[in-house]
Amino acid sequence: MSPEDLVRDHTIFSCVMGSRAFGLATDTSDTDVRGVFLAPTPLFWRFEKPPTHADGPADEQFSWELERFCALALRANPNILECLHSPLVTYADGTGRELLALREAFLSRQAHNTFARYALGQRKKLEVDVRTHGAPRWKHAMHLLRLLTSCRDLLRTGTLTLDVGDQREPLLAVKRGEVPWAAIESRMARLATEADEAAARTPLPPEPDRARIEDFLIRTRRTSALQPDPDDRLAQSSI
Repeated sequence: MSPEDLVRDHTIFSCVMGSRAFGLATDTSDTDVRGVFLAPTPLFWRFEKPPTHADGPADEQFSWELERFCALALRANPNILECLHSPLVTYADGTGRELLALREAFLSRQAHNTFARYALGQRKKLEVDVRTHGAPRWKHAMHLLRLLTSCRDLLRTGTLTLDVGDQREPLLAVKRGEVPWAAIESRMARLATEADEAAARTPLPPEPDRARIEDFLIRTRRTSALQPDPDDRLAQSSI
């Protein structure tokens, strides 16, 4: 079964991400689609395992197999956690709705380190651009400020919110290159400090609820195992 078939026939959840989910979309913004598919359990009984992720089939579309998605979310991967909290859910079947109901179980204080590491890596890239070209990639600077704000607020409240709300216009001003780099650097440093302070008293638990998520994955795999092998159905239909 091809990755395209798995996405087409076995997607359990999909959402729109990027600027549209963050409340930063403009007329030229792409529509970034992210999703989760559940590979039928019998596919794992073979030497060649199903893919852990898939590009497409549409432009700007990317999907993860459920187990890979959960593993990344348990490690507080920022991109994965944000998918679970997108305000623009485009599809969710029964399994997808159960996954969404578990989204708080993935959140933990680990997010402080993972978001901070990701932000640091992005900031270094911006600094290279400044040294090389005299200016950063303004769109990337905007999204880094958004990420740092999201991290700080998550640590403060225990809730991951994607829409930037009243910060839309100040952030779009950064994207347009209307804010000096020095002011952006200062804002990044302030947000990082505020995130560190919030981490010291965050309501988030030390670790995600791994047992609860693993129970969901096992139950989902078991239910899938009881379904007919998809390749067997194809073979019978060709007789």
